Amino acid sequence: MTQLRKTMLEELQRRNYSQTTVNGYLKVVAAFAKHFNRPPDQLGPEQIRAYQVYLFNLSYARP
Repeated sequence: MTQLRKTMLEELQRRNYSQTTVNGYLKVVAAFAKHFNRPPDQLGPEQIRAYQVYLFNLSYARP
């Protein structure tokens, strides 16, 4: 387990998020990292914005 994942899990547990929410957040971060083929700790605000644009365009591409 990476340090980032461990920190994220600890923070979500500290905030008393449900396991379903924790799993959902982890999946979203994994998809974000996979999109750029880089670990999430190597991604920043520019990639977040680009990923948001990608998701926005994806939602409009569906009929």
